[in-house]
Parts: sequence; C-alpha cells; structure tokens
Amino acid sequence: MKQGVGAAITRKEDDRFLRGRGKYVGDIQLPNMREVAFLRSPVAHGVVRGLRAPQGAMVFTMADLSGVLPIRAPSALPGFRRTDQWPLAQGRVRQVGEPIAMVVAASRAEAEDILDAIILDIEELPAATDMLAHRAGPPIHEGWPDNVVLQALVEDDISDVQAPIVIRRRLRTARQHMAPLEGRGVVARWDSRLAQLEMHTSSQMVHVTKTGLAECLGLPESAVRIISPDVGGGFGYKGILLQEEVAIGWLARKLGGTPLRWIEDRREGLSAQANCREHHYDITVHAGLDGTILALDCEAHVDSGAYSAYPFSACLEAAQIGSILPGPYVVPRFRCKTWSVATNKPPILPYRGVARTGVCYALETTLDAVARAAGISPVELRLRNLPGPEQMPYLNVTKKIFDSGDYPEALRRAAEAVDAEGFAERQKAAREEGRLIGQGFAVFCEQGAHGTSVYHGWGIPFVPGAEPCQARLTPDGGLELRVGVHSHGQGMETTLAQVAHEILGVPVERVQLIHGDTALTPYSTGTWGSRCAVMAGGAVAEACMELRNRLIPMGAHLLQDKDAIFADGAVRAGAASVTVAEIARTFHRAPQNLTEAMQAQGLECTVGHKTARDTGTFSYACHAVEAEVDAATGHVTLTRYVIVEDGGVLLNPLIADGQVLGGTAQGIGTALFEEMPYDTGGQPLASTLADYMLPGASDVPDIEILHMETPSPISRFGQKGIGESGAIGPPAAIVNAINNAIAHLGREVTDLPATPARVLAALA
Repeated sequence: MKQGVGAAITRKEDDRFLRGRGKYVGDIQLPNMREVAFLRSPVAHGVVRGLRAPQGAMVFTMADLSGVLPIRAPSALPGFRRTDQWPLAQGRVRQVGEPIAMVVAASRAEAEDILDAIILDIEELPAATDMLAHRAGPPIHEGWPDNVVLQALVEDDISDVQAPIVIRRRLRTARQHMAPLEGRGVVARWDSRLAQLEMHTSSQMVHVTKTGLAECLGLPESAVRIISPDVGGGFGYKGILLQEEVAIGWLARKLGGTPLRWIEDRREGLSAQANCREHHYDITVHAGLDGTILALDCEAHVDSGAYSAYPFSACLEAAQIGSILPGPYVVPRFRCKTWSVATNKPPILPYRGVARTGVCYALETTLDAVARAAGISPVELRLRNLPGPEQMPYLNVTKKIFDSGDYPEALRRAAEAVDAEGFAERQKAAREEGRLIGQGFAVFCEQGAHGTSVYHGWGIPFVPGAEPCQARLTPDGGLELRVGVHSHGQGMETTLAQVAHEILGVPVERVQLIHGDTALTPYSTGTWGSRCAVMAGGAVAEACMELRNRLIPMGAHLLQDKDAIFADGAVRAGAASVTVAEIARTFHRAPQNLTEAMQAQGLECTVGHKTARDTGTFSYACHAVEAEVDAATGHVTLTRYVIVEDGGVLLNPLIADGQVLGGTAQGIGTALFEEMPYDTGGQPLASTLADYMLPGASDVPDIEILHMETPSPISRFGQKGIGESGAIGPPAAIVNAINNAIAHLGREVTDLPATPARVLAALA
C-alpha cells in the first residue's frame, strides 16, 4: 500500500481523537492545583480608581506584578505607533473584558464568587467604536494625536487613466470571533528544581509564546518551557501571547510550586478576547468597454482594536491589503491607501485567510458590477483579466510572483461544473415561478509559506528563516521527527510521516511526530500562513535525506559493497539488502560492526529548509455557488457549491479536502452568519452563542471539490500551502450569487454578513 507523498491515507491522530483519548489543556490535572479567574472591565474605556476585595481573598492587581513588562508588538514600518498592553490594567482600560485583577481559589466557582464580591471603582470615558468616525480621535492612547496605528500607501498616480467604465463600491466586512471548539487555557507551575516556569497552553506558536513570555517576565528563555498538547482549533486565535499567560506565569513563580489553571469560558472568549476581519473598503475599478481592468484604486480601513497583539502587531491586515488587493488578476495600474485604526474593542488578529477574505470580497463583488456594466458574464470578465499558464511565473503589479498554475482553466472547470452557460435559462424559469436564484463566482490566490523577505518587508517582529526539523532513528528502527510547528487539526502527524516515508521508506505507523514542546523541539515561528506542508514538509524531507546519506555508507559497509544503493527502505547490493531498521539496530546496539567515522556521525540530525524563493507558493481556487433568496424573509439557501482548487502536489488528498471543507464552512459563516456587533459605548452585543451565530451542519451544503495539481517549482515536492484557502472565497462567491439573483431589481448587498435583515434592506 502506498504511504508516501500523494497517498490518500487516513489520519494517524484520528485513532485517539475518535476514542476520546486526546489530551487538551483542560484535561490536565496536577496535585493541589488552584483555579484562576479574572476580574474584567465592564466598560470599554475608563480609568480604574481602585477596587476593594473581600478580606482574606487572594486577589492581585498590576501593582503586585513588580518587574513585569507590558506586552509590546512593534513593527518596523515607518509611522507605526506602539501600544503597551499590561497583563492587568494599569490605570486605564481600553476594552470591555480587559483584565483588571486576578483571583486565585480552590475552585473556579469559588474564584468567581470572589470576583462578584469585589467592589470596582471605575470612571467611564467616551469610547471610540467606529474606525471611520473615530479615526481622527479623540485618541484612546495617551500622547497620540489621533487613533491611527499605521497609515500606508501604495502610490501610483492614476489620474491619467481614461476608462469608459468606472465602478465604485463602499463595502464593509463584519468584526468576527474565531470561535474554535477549544478556547484558550493555561496550566502553569514553577519547577523549583529546574528554576523553570512550566506552562501548558493552547497555542499554535509555542516558541514565539516562550520568547514573549520570557521578555515580559524578565526571565532567560531557558527558565521558560511552553507545552502545547492537543489543540482544538487555532485559526490565528491561538497565535498570540495572552495577558492571562503573563499574569499566571508571574503568579506561578510567586506561589513557588502551586499549580494554577485558567480555562477560558465562552463568554470571556466572545466578549474579551481577540477578534478579526473588520474592514471597510472604498474601491474603484477602472475598465475598458470589454471589461479589461485598466486600474484599481482603493482606500481601506482596518479596525485594529485597542492593542497591538503580539507578535503580529496591529499592522499586518492593513499592510497585506496594500500588497494583495489586485488578487490573481492582471492589473496595470494600482493605488491603495490603508489605515489601521485603534478603537475600544479587543485587538484584531490574523484569522484564517487573514486579509485575503476581505480583499477577495471587495474585489470580486466589484468585478461582478463591472461585468454587468460591460454587458458580459462574470466568467467572461474574469477570463479576460486572468494571467495565462504561459505567463508563469507571473510578476504582478505589487511584485508578487505567482509560481505556477493555470488560473483560467480553474475558472473554466468551475463554470462547466455548474453549467454557467445554461444558468440564465434556469434563472428565467425560476423567476417565472416567483423564485429568486443566482449564481456567483470568486477567483483568488493564496500566498502561503512566504518567508524572510516578505515578513521583513511587512515589519513583522518575528521573521521566519529556515524551518528546522530534527530527525532521529531509534534502536528498533523507529523514526522520531521533532518540529517547531504545531498541528491543531491539519493532520501533520500523518502528512509529515508520509514525507519521511517517501525519503526513508520507514512505515508511517513507525514515525512519531514530536511537536508542541519548547524543551523537545527546534525553534520555529510556528504554525501560521499556510506554511507547514511546504516549510515543515521540506524540512522533514531534508532531514530524512541527511539520514539517508548517512545510512548508505553504513549499509554498504555491512554488505561489503561500496556500490550499494538506497531503495524501498533499505540499502541494496544486488539481491542482498539491509533495512533501515537493521542499520539503526546495528548503530545503537552493535557499533563495533561499523567504522569509527560512522559511529561518530550519528543517526540524528537537525536540518533547516527554505523554499527556492521565499516569496511564497501561490495556490489558487475558483468557488462557484448557486443560491436561492427568499424575497419574503431574506433567507439565503446555498443549493450548489463547487470548488476547483490547485494546491500543487497534494501530500495527502484526503487531508487537503478536509482543510478546504473546514475553511469553506468558516467562510460561509463569514458570508451569512458571523458578526460581533458593538453599541456606541463599546459594549459587545454578542457575548453568548445564542447571539453570535455560527453555521450549523444544515447551513453547509454538500461541497464538490475538483483538484488541479500544478507543481510549484520552488517547494520540495511541488506542494503549495492551502490551509486557509477554503475560508477566502465563500463571502465573495455567495454575495455575488445573491446579487445575481436580485440584479434585475437594481438591488445589491454590500456589507457582510448577508443576513436576512441586510438582504431585505437591499430588496426594500
């Protein structure tokens, strides 16, 4: 049975998950463990005058945390304004839910009872809640002239562009919450024997968390160990250093050995923790009469919330807008001005798809309006503006290098699958029956596994270099792989084992992946940016190749044939062979049978990997949707969903499908359901799952995935990153389908999510 690259084998890790044997932070029980709860700000903006706690209660404020530094996420981009995010509020609070005090008790219920008994004296201040209205102030941070965290400009004077078609749209995407199945959680203790803080935390970037925590606590990094066990979903939410982690880290050291636990409840997550996606676009497309794009002009705002989250900072979303807004198209002229605006809301984070979801929505819905103005189909308009396969690698207007692919073919396959040519007749027949049906498309590319030059250019404080892997053959012929990335649903325990099998032939079941522990794994910036299949996959391959290069002379020595070769998991010389397991057993248990030089070389190595260009791989896809709009209720039903996806060479097609399907479900949430609204005082209006609407099983249709596999010329096996792809296309494709259904009425939906209320408002 094929087990290597390209094999559609089931996930190794599913055996423990399906049997309930996974281990999450909430499952960890330590002797004499105490529970922590946080007193959180009830107002969005205010000055803390004081608090009075019950006598005898263990309550700590920032005044107790002597020597602890604030969380700071600077950016190297010119004009960026830094924020100080204290673990517990120092004088002023800037968002509802900001931690003010920390309570320790024998149980969470007792800790919450103490919280309820605390008398808090807080003076409420006016809140900045709208990034457009409050961009100029009043400033929420002392010493700032306004609320602009960063202003960026991609300058191209397009005033000389003469375009017969000029389409302008103002579009808004809603603020969202990432809502993983498992929230954040921390279990920490101070190991006095090792003089080390040991913290279990639900994180997708353990080494980055370790560095940030050590900096805030004033500890050497050797005094901090971060362990992240099984993680129930990340999506960017598990990719930052938390105020709670810093505060509990300090307390664990102070209490000298007493284990502490804090498990985030859903209300804390929804009302107090990080959000994502809140963008506003004022976008204009200049086009010829045939629909050819001549220029693209945009002014965009991103609501960054109150603080700059560590490590990505508040600038990442806006910085990306200016570089990826042209999408996959040939855009000759481009101007873009962006603002990151601080408001009295939780910090914004890079959620699955990062800025691409909003950018795709803004561009693709505007292009449909261009197609209507040009009198051509949305499919034809896109075909006229996509680069062809003969242009690859294609350098676009913002200097992105599309590494490979056939973008028009992906669109053609999607259009054929949903019978785009015959849809007008079906739509006409439905209207005669009083039904509103529409068809929508979205084409996009996803830059994944981009590296040093890209993130250095964006001013990110953690710039990835070569991704490391440590590979070790055990005495019984098993293979241990130690990687700094972390799996939180991507199936890396399987795919990375498949890569190792491809090189060494070790059975997948004999490959053990060790990850999520800073004491056991090489330093890495972690899991984000659709990088693991490409970067960690390449690192595993390189480390296994290094082991293979060491195994060949050992096997040749044992076979007494210097011309022996490696094939099918063994060193072979004619009919004779010696397996990897046999060589490993000899090396560890009978070294006298090898030369001194071979003994010294070892069967353990750490190797780093970078792609041939660190500008990233570019996967791409076309989403095609059919939807029915109920004119009486505004309800939207998705009746057909087709995705044509090109992720290069798929390490495991089953896992690739799972990634695309999961992302698409989240994208449907962005399109139709998910919204984190705030009132004018900065109070969150969706602090429970009764108010924050997530898509259920009945809201996600059967999704058909058609794969193209155009190898990337810059990755180890031709693979590309596709972890975020599914979440990018749905809002644009779905709203284009809605607007196609109501276009004959002269109506249009512009803001996300396209809730029944917004659809009815568009129809009114």
